[in-house]
Amino acid sequence: MSTIFFRRIDSPVGTLTVAASDAGLHAVEFPANRHPVRRDRDWREGDHPLLQRAQAQLEEYFAGTRHAFDLPLAPRGTAFQRQVWFALASIPYGETASYAQLAARVDRPAATRAVGAANGRNPLPIVLPCHRVIGADGSLTGFGGGLPTKRFLLELEGALPREAAAPDLFG
Repeated sequence: MSTIFFRRIDSPVGTLTVAASDAGLHAVEFPANRHPVRRDRDWREGDHPLLQRAQAQLEEYFAGTRHAFDLPLAPRGTAFQRQVWFALASIPYGETASYAQLAARVDRPAATRAVGAANGRNPLPIVLPCHRVIGADGSLTGFGGGLPTKRFLLELEGALPREAAAPDLFG
């Protein structure tokens, strides 16, 4: 197993922990992540060229100039989880999909709950945009980074109207 390097990156949603190796990007974690990525002995704080690229692309995303990421990805998970995670990339910037729609995209229309569970364990949020998955009724449902973060990301992308006089949750 190769060494996974990580760094912390300031963002409008708090300090993100980003991890990468020669295999690809392994994790993007929010400050209070509901399901943190397991850290093995091979994790080390440090630098890697992919971390620099990821940071630049995340900064562009938060500035509103990047709508898709161009990074090699190496999330660790089951085959089903990986199928769900990579299907997230097919949800266009500024749009949302329901859990049922995501289940249909992975040819498992009866597996809405399993798709939801896999979505909740996505180790690459923002890059693989699990925040774009919402309830069938349009409600914002669970999110590993918290619902205020999910709302912020969807508002940033124009998928939700910005709330008038919304409190600054991250300042």
